[in-house]
Parts: sequence; C-alpha cells; structure tokens
Amino acid sequence: MADKFILSFAKLIANKPQEIKVHRVDVDDTFSEITVIADKSDTGKLIGKEGKMISAIKSVISGCKAKEERSYRVIIKSHEE
Repeated sequence: MADKFILSFAKLIANKPQEIKVHRVDVDDTFSEITVIADKSDTGKLIGKEGKMISAIKSVISGCKAKEERSYRVIIKSHEE
C-alpha cells in the first residue's frame, strides 16, 4: 500500500513521470525499504528544499505503519547511481 502511494505521488511531482520506478524490499516481518528511482532532474523535486518534501512523504507513510504494523524507510535515487 505504501509503495503504491509513493509511486502515484512521485509521478504527480516529477517532470518525467514515466521514468519513476518504485522497489519495495521486505527486510523482515516488521520493516520494509522503499526505493524511488527517478530521473536526476526529478530527485531534487522529490527531496524538496531542505528535505521538506521527503519528510512530508515519510510522515504520510508513518500513517501506514499504524494500519499495516510495519515500519518503512524511503530512499530516493537517480538513474545514474
């Protein structure tokens, strides 16, 4: 659920939404890592000024924690990395 939200939200923000990809890795029963891969020009938009956009995304995702009983880590990467 959280990864689908992040994918749809990132596509709304990005200049090149067709290049957004989201990968979820379940580390254990209570923790998942969500990696957003975007064009280099869009990574700044996803992180936001002083990290405010990614902080807002993480705040919304923390609401999923209450429903799914799972913690998430969100990572933003560009295609070049």
